[in-house]
Amino acid sequence: MKMSYSELKGKPKTLQSLTGLNPQEFSILLESFELAWFESLSTHADNPNRRRAYGAGRKSELKLIEDKLLCVIVKKRRITA
Repeated sequence: MKMSYSELKGKPKTLQSLTGLNPQEFSILLESFELAWFESLSTHADNPNRRRAYGAGRKSELKLIEDKLLCVIVKKRRITA
């Protein structure tokens, strides 16, 4: 089953049951996650010891940062449950 944040943002109860966060809390967390994600990417891409050029690997199916955060939260909740 493939889900996306764009589908879940209109369903607050479903979003809450999957993530433990209401839409407002998710939005607040998204701001911090986005900053950390792009900082991590820039640090990783600038590494002089890389074997391949940035972007040469497998492409992510999760294009949007919202979907990346949703995936991280849901997976974390499933592992710790």
